Amino acid sequence: MTWSPFARALLAEWLGTAVLLATVIGSGIMGETLAGGNVAIALLGNTIATGAILVVLITMLGPVSGAHFNPAVTLAFTLKKDISWKRSAAYILVQVLGGLVGMLAAHYMFEEPLFQLSQNIRTGDSQWFSEGVATFGLVLTILATLRAKPSAVPMAVGLYITAGYWFTASTSFANPAVTIARSFTDTFSGILPAHAPMFIIAQFIGAVIALFIANRLYAKEELGARS
Repeated sequence: MTWSPFARALLAEWLGTAVLLATVIGSGIMGETLAGGNVAIALLGNTIATGAILVVLITMLGPVSGAHFNPAVTLAFTLKKDISWKRSAAYILVQVLGGLVGMLAAHYMFEEPLFQLSQNIRTGDSQWFSEGVATFGLVLTILATLRAKPSAVPMAVGLYITAGYWFTASTSFANPAVTIARSFTDTFSGILPAHAPMFIIAQFIGAVIALFIANRLYAKEELGARS
């Protein structure tokens, strides 16, 4: 049986987000276990693994689905009219489901209880602003690099998230699907479920602002191409 391009795209978004979350949560558990109480070392391990897997996943699955793995990125491309609202809704659904599967996989690999609720407190104006900044930067990185050098997108995204873990107070979740899944892990990378909604709102706002700025940055280029 041959799957349609749309079905293959949904599988890619589901799989990519699942592997991303398994990496984020799993490397957090491993980092905390091996760091002996040194939070900086634990975060460094978490950072390197996340940035590396993003390069791999985007390179591998980009040709199939565009490799969003992130509802905020999907929203930006929908507002940009690169994908339809119907496709966008389907992408976001499988991204959230994939994130939850990745969370469960990480828990199972490290012999953690499968079903948890995070107790990690991440809230306040600075945290919300950090998430807006993190997502703004991520989406702008994608949109700008697609114009400048499309083949560099996987590396650019991986490097941006690697940096974002360290220059934002929130450690750069920058992804609503990631935020939802991380609210169900009471491990190093978790977030208290009650604090997740404001993170998600800030992420979507950051994505919309990034799209607005990208449109302004390249407005003359677009006008020139049309004339």
